[in-house]
Amino acid sequence: MMEPPCPVVYTSPDTGNAPRGSARERGVDAVEREAMEFDVVVVGGGPAGLSAACRVMQLAQAAGQEWSVCLVEKGSEIGAHILSGAVVEPRALDELFPNWAEDGAPLHNPVTDDEVYYLPDGDHKVKIPGFFVPKATHNEGNHAISLGNLCRWLGEQAENLGVNVFPGFAASEILYNEEGAVVGVATGDLGVGRDGQPKGSFTPGYELRAKYTIFSEGCRGHLGKQLIKKFELDKNAGPQHYGIGFKELWDVPAEQHVPGKVVHSIGWPLAETAGNTGGSFLYHLENQQVVVGLIVDLAYSNPHVSPFDEFQRMKHHPLFAETLKGGTRVAYGARAIVKGGLQALPELTVPGAVLAGDDAGFLNFLKIKGSHTAMKSGMLAAEAIVEKLAAGSEGGETVPAFAEKFQDSWLYEELSEARNAGPAMHKLGMLAGSAFAWVDQTLFAGKLPFTLSDKTPDYATLKPASACKAPSYPKPDGVLSFDKSSSVYLSNTNHEEDQPCHLQLTDPDLPIRENLPRFDEPAQRYCPVGVYEVVKEADGPKFVINAQNCIHCKTCDIKDPAQNITWVTPEGAGGPNYPNM
Repeated sequence: MMEPPCPVVYTSPDTGNAPRGSARERGVDAVEREAMEFDVVVVGGGPAGLSAACRVMQLAQAAGQEWSVCLVEKGSEIGAHILSGAVVEPRALDELFPNWAEDGAPLHNPVTDDEVYYLPDGDHKVKIPGFFVPKATHNEGNHAISLGNLCRWLGEQAENLGVNVFPGFAASEILYNEEGAVVGVATGDLGVGRDGQPKGSFTPGYELRAKYTIFSEGCRGHLGKQLIKKFELDKNAGPQHYGIGFKELWDVPAEQHVPGKVVHSIGWPLAETAGNTGGSFLYHLENQQVVVGLIVDLAYSNPHVSPFDEFQRMKHHPLFAETLKGGTRVAYGARAIVKGGLQALPELTVPGAVLAGDDAGFLNFLKIKGSHTAMKSGMLAAEAIVEKLAAGSEGGETVPAFAEKFQDSWLYEELSEARNAGPAMHKLGMLAGSAFAWVDQTLFAGKLPFTLSDKTPDYATLKPASACKAPSYPKPDGVLSFDKSSSVYLSNTNHEEDQPCHLQLTDPDLPIRENLPRFDEPAQRYCPVGVYEVVKEADGPKFVINAQNCIHCKTCDIKDPAQNITWVTPEGAGGPNYPNM
C-alpha cells in the first residue's frame, strides 16, 4: 500500500495510511470469520449498554425465556474507558437493581456539601447562594463516585444474569442483510500490520449476529455515527453539541479532604480566553481522594485556545489549590461529552437496531449529569426490544416502541425541562445564560412555551487565527500543573505498535494546505494528549499524528473545522486504562 503523500507523517505505531477495521473494510482478500448468533448484541460497556443488557436478561427470566445477550466492549476490561466526574443520581439504578446497596454497588459516598462559585479571575471567588442555583443542579441524595467502578459492578451483575461479556474486542463494522437491516456487528481483526496486511499473528474478527443490536458506544460512537449518516436519523434534529471534559484523580492530605463535598464553578478561566461556556468541578471521594476537572464547550471560537492548558492553569486558583496542595496526582483523562439535549436527539431506531446512551445524546446539561439518563435510555431500549422478541420477531424490524417509551418516561420529562439551558448559554454567554436558566427553572419549571436552538455546529465556530489573540499560558510547575506527556502517561494508554492508523484523514494534504494558514492548525491544541503536531522541516511543515497517545476522546472527530478527521476503532484493548475514574 502506498505511503500517504506529504505533508502527513504517521508516527509509531501508525506509520502508513492503511484503514483500521475489518479485513473487508480494508480491501484485504476475503477471510473466514467465525459467526456467533444471539438474540441481542449490545455495543459498548458503559452505563447505557450494561443497563440494557441487564434489563433484557431480567425480563427474559421474568418471562421464562432463554434469550441470549452479548455485550462487546473495546476497552481491556469493563470500566477501562469510562471517564466521568462523577456525581451520580441513583434514580435509574433504583429501578434496575432496587437492592443495589445490599448487593454491594460502589455508591458509598453520599454528597454532604454542595457548593457553586463564580470565579471573576484567577484569585477571587464568589459563592452563589443555593437559591440562585437551579433546583435541577442541586445534588441532595446523589453520590460522588467513580463511574468506572460502577460500570465494573454493573458488568458483574450482567455476567451473573447470563450476559456474554466480551471486553477487549472492538466492534468495527456493522453487518447488514440483503434488505439493508442491521443484523449485528463484526469485531476488528487482530494482528494486522501498519501496512494494512495480515501479520503472522493475524486473527480475523468475529461476526456477532443478532436479531436486534443496541448501539451504546458513548459520545461520538464510531458505528453510531455511521448509522446516523446512513439512515439520516438527524434530518429532523438540530446540530449536536459537545464539550471536552478533563479529569484528574488526586490523593490529598487528610486535613484537606471532606468526604462527599461537591464543588462546581463557572467563569474564569474560560470567560477570559475561550470566551464560551463551560465550568469546573472538584469532588471529594472516599479514601482521601478528590477528582478535579474542567469542561470546555467545543463551540469556542478562538483557534489558539488550548483546553488542556486552560485546565492546568485553572488548578492554580485558590478554590482548587487549597485542596490539592501537598497532594499527588495519580490519574489523568479526557473525554468528549455530548450535550445538545432534546433538540439534537436523532431518531432512535433503524431496521434491526436502536441507539441508546450517548450514541444518541441523553445527557441532562442542566443537571451536569448523564449517567442516570444513559442507564434509563438503555433500559427503555431493552424493554422495547423484549416486546419484539416476546411477540416472536426474528429481527430486522424497527423498534418504534423505544421512542414511545422514551416520550412517556421521566427521562423525556427531564430533558424537556432542561432543553433551553444549553442554547441559552450559547446565545447569551455563561452569566446571562445562567440567569435565563434560573428564571426558566425557578419561575416556569422548565415549561416556557418555546424551545431555543443553536444551529451552528461546533466545528464551524472557529474564527481565523489572525483575528484572535493567542492566550499566554504559564509553564507547568510540576506541582499543580503538568504537561501533556506526563499526563498521557498517567492515563495508562497503550496501543499495539504495529497496526494501521485509527485516525483517518479524508484529505491528507488539508491540515497544512488549509487548516495551518487559516486556523494555525487547531488540532495541535484541542487534542488533550498531543496526538497532532505540526513539525517544521527543511522541505516545509509536516502534519504528524502520534496515534500511540490517543485516549479515544473523539475531540478531533468533532472539532476539526474541515471535518477531515475520522476516528475509527483501533485493535481491541487499545487506548487508556483508567483506574478509579
